[in-house]
Amino acid sequence: MENFNVLVDGLPPALIYLLIAGLVFAEAALFFGFVFPGETAIVVGGVLASQGKLSMPVLLAVAVVAAVVGDSVGYEIGRRYGPRLLETKAMKRHESKVGKAQDLIRRRGAFAVFIGRFTALLRALMPALVGSSKLPYPKFLAYNLIGGVAWVATFTFGGYFAGAAFEHAAKLAGRGLAIGLAVLAVVALIVWSVRRHRREAAEEADARAEGVPLEQSRP
Repeated sequence: MENFNVLVDGLPPALIYLLIAGLVFAEAALFFGFVFPGETAIVVGGVLASQGKLSMPVLLAVAVVAAVVGDSVGYEIGRRYGPRLLETKAMKRHESKVGKAQDLIRRRGAFAVFIGRFTALLRALMPALVGSSKLPYPKFLAYNLIGGVAWVATFTFGGYFAGAAFEHAAKLAGRGLAIGLAVLAVVALIVWSVRRHRREAAEEADARAEGVPLEQSRP
């Protein structure tokens, strides 16, 4: 948590809200989710709210609006450019994920918007793919709003309670020990994330080599 304090030290709350909103918006609107999941921004926001640096109601409102508007822009991009969007390098690089998202849309329709909200790459891909599928915008908006509220609340409050738990542990065990445990937790999370991405990349490469869908390449 000390790292979070350093990152926002001296920044006014309005600028922090703007940064969080920008990252959440860009995830789907600009496909920024390929490199930086928006959930990271709102988790950090929740931690800062637990420390009194941000207002939780304002943070929730800002994040929900950014998430819904960002996905709406992604939907419009998909509706306008459709097949040409699938030819971009970003889409081809994540071909298996695109196929998984398209299959989810075929099977679940508008509900895929809600499901995709809770998976990083699908969250970045789903709005544009749904737009290219010509799903009516009112249906998309309904599930986009429901999913946006649920997603923002889940990860913002997760960050809030994690921050509060850290402060409590720091008081009981000493700040040095608490920071050490936090660092170990972060390292473990990074290692797990890297291994997962490597495994998915290997599976995707194997599936391409064999010429079969990724889902069929798994046992």
